[in-house]
Amino acid sequence: MARYSGPVCKLCRREAMKLFLKGERCYSEKCSFTRRPYPPGQHGQARVKLSEYAIRLREKQKVRRIYGVLERQFQKYYFDATRRKGRTGEQMLGLLESRFDNAVHRLGFAFTRAQARQLVRHGHFTVNGKRVDIPSYVLRAGDKIEVRTKSREIKEIIASLAQVDKRPQLSWLELDKANFAGTFKGAPVREEMNEPAIREQYVVEYYSR
Repeated sequence: MARYSGPVCKLCRREAMKLFLKGERCYSEKCSFTRRPYPPGQHGQARVKLSEYAIRLREKQKVRRIYGVLERQFQKYYFDATRRKGRTGEQMLGLLESRFDNAVHRLGFAFTRAQARQLVRHGHFTVNGKRVDIPSYVLRAGDKIEVRTKSREIKEIIASLAQVDKRPQLSWLELDKANFAGTFKGAPVREEMNEPAIREQYVVEYYSR
């Protein structure tokens, strides 16, 4: 499975905002973006005026990096969204939010999407009672996610659940903390996806240029 394996803090600095790719570290003084809030590289502190194309490219890259998908897969989500009813940008975000690894992270079983992806790949979760180890698996309304019984002692899952109350509660997800389970209730609500801020219309304009 292809994935980005470089330094993720550089991605936040490149996009000039926190993408929350390192979990709790992003909220601490150790956050690289807090210490160096400018793009990486020799000319990172130089003043650069972005063109209209560059603004849309950066927004596309930002969304892609938030959800941890590579370019070809991201394009598939966009073109799938264009074939659905409703606003293309919102449909695209809905597909990204419906990913299994994203739901595992959002429910609080993992600090980051990267950690959630690894836990899913190692087969620590089930969907409707069946073991699923595909991070890009698309959830449907009513799907129940559970941590497998033998995986409930994994320290990363326990530590993440202990911090879950600090995270925003999302209307399309329901967590049963006591039973290490959660439910994907339906379509994500765009107004609740605001951390970090996303301007999906720029992504649509980038691909439709």
